[in-house]
Parts: sequence; structure tokens; C-alpha cells
Amino acid sequence: MRFEEVMARQELTDIVINGDVAFALISGVWQPCDLELDQAGVARLAVELCDRGGRHLDLANPFADVSVDGYRVHAVLPAGVTDRPLISIRKHTARTFDITPELQEIVNSRKNFLVSGATGAGKTTLLRSMLAKSCERVITIEDVAELAFEPPNFVSLVARQANIEGRGELAVERLFREALRMRPDRIILGEVRGAEFGLMLQALNTGHAGSAATLHANSLEAVPERLIGLGLLAGLTPKTTVALAKTAIDLVIHLEAGNTRVARLGELFD
Repeated sequence: MRFEEVMARQELTDIVINGDVAFALISGVWQPCDLELDQAGVARLAVELCDRGGRHLDLANPFADVSVDGYRVHAVLPAGVTDRPLISIRKHTARTFDITPELQEIVNSRKNFLVSGATGAGKTTLLRSMLAKSCERVITIEDVAELAFEPPNFVSLVARQANIEGRGELAVERLFREALRMRPDRIILGEVRGAEFGLMLQALNTGHAGSAATLHANSLEAVPERLIGLGLLAGLTPKTTVALAKTAIDLVIHLEAGNTRVARLGELFD
């Protein structure tokens, strides 16, 4: 079966290719599938997908993470870290959820909020859904483009890796600084995961109400610890992180097993 035919299946959400063996996640169950590709063909497919997504993949840069044609693609070439090419693909179509009045009121009242949850919980989809009807100037900052809003005054900034000469890198932290100068009504950070967290706390403490980000956390109760850890990456002490987070972020919306829980961030720290 051709790669395009497999990815076109409506019920498919993920596909992983391990050398010349492939598995598709269909309706939540992994199933083997035959893509009729040998390892050389898989390596060529990995390079092609990354090129189309604007990232460079070769033996000197054997890892790449890109967004292309409605997919999020992570690719690995065999360069001492594995003995075969690896591709992991997730569909991230621009679907939306029906938003409850409680969640819509968070947006309308311009609260700053985090959407937390485990991998694959639907954080990006929920965030996109909450802001889908916005008529404001929304600037998103992502390592890999996934949010894909439709409002006309929407701007997407996507991080860029260094070129083959080691130049031209544009990290999320740099993009956040640039976004602050672009007259945003709302700044949306696709996922907070590093030093940009310190910039986000400072920005939200000086304005930009109604901004948001996603955060990987396995439970609502784990959010404070995750934020303190991110604060350390940003050079902040735990005490400073707690103080800034309490005043910068109003609410946490946690996704787990298809359910949402909403809590005030300050109360989670107390």
C-alpha cells in the first residue's frame, strides 16, 4: 500500500516506520501495514518530508521535527544512534472541539491560561478551538506549526534550525521577543518547554491579557512542579517562578481521559 493511501484513512491518527516495518494507529489500536518501502526508500521519504517542511536531515543532522501537509513528522537517520531510519507521523488536522460556555468565557474575559495534559490528550486542538472565533490579532509561536488558526489577523511564527554551516537558527525564545514587537492582542505559545518560559512570565506580567500556552503535564496536580522545573531552565529560582506565575497566569485547563478540569493556578501552588 502506498504511503499516501495509508495516511488518507479517516480513522488513522499516527503511523510509525521502523526501517522497513510500519505500524498505523487506527481507532486507538496499532496495526501493521505494508508500505512497500525498503530501508533506503524510508530514508529517502524521511529526507523528502523534512525538506518539504523546511528542515534539513542528513547524517550530520540525523534528527528533524517538521510540520508538513497536515502532518507532524519526526525523522531519524541511522547515524550511530540507530541501525535503521525511523519516521513517526501524527495527523494534526485543523479540527476543533465544541467549546463549553465556561471555556468560552475564559477567552471572552481575557484570562491568561495554560492548557495542560499528557501527550496526545488534545491540548493543541482545544487551544485552537477556544480561539477559533477570535477577531483579534493573534500571534502564535511554535517549534513546529500545528495550531493553524483561520482568523485573518493571525500570524504564525515557527522556529528554524541552523543550516548546514551552523547558522541561521531562530529559537522559540527569539521568536517570542520578536512577537512582543508585532502589536499582538494575544500571544499563543504552542508549548512552553524551555528558557522562553521566563520571557512569557515577564510579558504576561506587563500586559498581553488573553494569552495562552500548552504544557505537558500528566495531572493537574503536577502542573506547579512542571512550572518550577521550567523556571529553573529559564534561570529563575523556584520562589521567583511561583511569584511570577501566580500573577501572570490565571487558570489551568487540564485534559485527561477526554475530560477537562479548570483550576486557578494560584490555588494549585498553595
